[in-house]
Amino acid sequence: MPTPTRVAAIIPAKSEAERIAATVAAVRGLQAVDVVVVVDDGSTDDTAAVAEAAGAVVVRHTTNHGKAAAMMSGAKFVAAQDASDAPRALLFVDADLGASATNLDPLVAPVLAGEADMTIANIPRANSSRGGGRVVRLAQRTIRARTGREIAQPLNGMRCLTRDAFRRALPLAPGWGVEVGLTLDVLGAGLRVVEVPVDFTHRATGTDWRGIVHRGKQFRDVARVVARRP
Repeated sequence: MPTPTRVAAIIPAKSEAERIAATVAAVRGLQAVDVVVVVDDGSTDDTAAVAEAAGAVVVRHTTNHGKAAAMMSGAKFVAAQDASDAPRALLFVDADLGASATNLDPLVAPVLAGEADMTIANIPRANSSRGGGRVVRLAQRTIRARTGREIAQPLNGMRCLTRDAFRRALPLAPGWGVEVGLTLDVLGAGLRVVEVPVDFTHRATGTDWRGIVHRGKQFRDVARVVARRP
């Protein structure tokens, strides 16, 4: 399959009307991105309308199906638009990055240069709140044991990958295990995965009961991936 020369950005979003316009604007400004697809995953606010007004193509889920399903819907939409001999690379972006998404260009470069099949953002620790420590450690241990690779931030959702690499990870792991499943499957297929330092900011996971529940769901979903992926 030829090395991609263009990038489609896919932004799964649920009730992100407050931040989605800034995220879309920032991603549209990335050099190689020529289409931005926001997948409105059952939002209860004006996320879809705001994203469309900001210049995104919007794919809608009438009810919430979760991040993996939103990623799949975005990828299917892009595949339907692409010529078979020139598929775009896929850049997955969290909806809450806002203007800091302008920093994602380094994530794209190795894929377009043919140096990597998938890149994973490695955000400075001072700006990161992605996942509780035990969830990250479980993911790191599993990836190391099964692939021999050390991945510093296995839960990071900011990734760029070729269409072939994406296909190797299908079906995507559900829930909050999707990133760990992607990493295991792409590495397991013998493809090249590179972590890239990228500085961005996002909504922090709190320490209140909502944050505790969120981290509990993360651990559950990652543990399911660990149990089911060979």
